[in-house]
Amino acid sequence: MKKKFSAFLILSPVLVWMFAFFLIPLFLVVSVSFLTRGQYGGIQFNITLDNYIRLIDPMYLKIFWNSLVISLMTTISCLLLGYPFAYIIGRSPKKFRAILLMLIILPFWTNSLVRTYAWIILLRTEGVLNSYLMMMGIINKPLQLLYNNGAVLVGMLYIMFPFMVLPIYASVEKLDNTLIEAAKDLYASPIKTFLKITLPLTKSGIFAGCLLVFVPTLGLFFIPDLMGGSKIILLSNLIKNQFLAARDWPFGMAISVLLIMLMLIIIGIMRLKGEKIDSEVF
Repeated sequence: MKKKFSAFLILSPVLVWMFAFFLIPLFLVVSVSFLTRGQYGGIQFNITLDNYIRLIDPMYLKIFWNSLVISLMTTISCLLLGYPFAYIIGRSPKKFRAILLMLIILPFWTNSLVRTYAWIILLRTEGVLNSYLMMMGIINKPLQLLYNNGAVLVGMLYIMFPFMVLPIYASVEKLDNTLIEAAKDLYASPIKTFLKITLPLTKSGIFAGCLLVFVPTLGLFFIPDLMGGSKIILLSNLIKNQFLAARDWPFGMAISVLLIMLMLIIIGIMRLKGEKIDSEVF
């Protein structure tokens, strides 16, 4: 009894934190999602499923699909570009690793909003990139580099890139060099060594990186807002608009519940995949 009470006292700060900042807000979000919008933007206590039925509308389904596609493309792009970075850092001499890691983390020292505005200065019609291309005679008129899916993808990739590199780096750093040396002794080519040894042993880092990139990307709203303009609307922008513009809090809460459920499903699938990979590797 005394041990149980001591354990409860130790865990009580965590329990209070979870109750106050997770369970209560989650309960409010789910509860309000079943209520109705008032005439002047308030909340009326009439229980209804209309907010969830509205989500079946083709317009919202298209936004839902676009959000998944953008998040998936961001994750794949981060993986394709981040894996070589992580591998080079992980296989470099130890005295250089701290410096290379600092270069990856360096953008975090600046606010992400400021960095996004820097991209806008580079990519806008009268921006740095278009000016140089026109000055060199490569193009005759400015390219439309902003306010499209490509610009949103670039912004997402830039913000989420470190979240892919760091978990993969942790896996690469733990690679057993004796296995790679054994493959070389058996005359395995570098490509075969990578596919048969390096890649399987770093799968856990790849899945962790994909999870860290894909899930937060679904909730980023300022990049589609700033780099996609009004042409690109994702789930995160739709939620923000319901709270700040349409003042339809119940519908915004229903979209939030949908987003939470989607994230939980993705986390659950990736966790199962991760456990399977760990069991295969170890």
